[in-house]
Amino acid sequence: MDDERERVQVAKIPRISVVDDDDAVRESLRALLRSVRFVVEVFASAEEFLSSDRARETDCLILDVRMPGMTGLELQRHLVANHAEMPIIFITAHGDEEMRLRALKGGAVDYLLKPFSEERLLKAVQSALAPE
Repeated sequence: MDDERERVQVAKIPRISVVDDDDAVRESLRALLRSVRFVVEVFASAEEFLSSDRARETDCLILDVRMPGMTGLELQRHLVANHAEMPIIFITAHGDEEMRLRALKGGAVDYLLKPFSEERLLKAVQSALAPE
């Protein structure tokens, strides 16, 4: 039975959550990440993500910086304060250096400017999921 449990754990497919208020971005990222066999959940807001039961199961979070309501940086601070240990990749259309530095100092693994290539995002996700 222990051997079977170990095989199941080894075969676990990472769950990626995408939080972005732009429908087109959410759906394109869902399609891209599913095409490379990730389990993907999408959320239109930080609040929607936090209220979902999927927040605890997320292996990597792709997070927009600027959203109505709780911003991406506020969500990051909330997760850190509550010891939610998941790698975060920020995505944004706004190249604000101060925000980038705050995100990275807060523990983000990457900060990508829209538009970014599929390859660049997938590389960031692989890096985020790599064991330390």
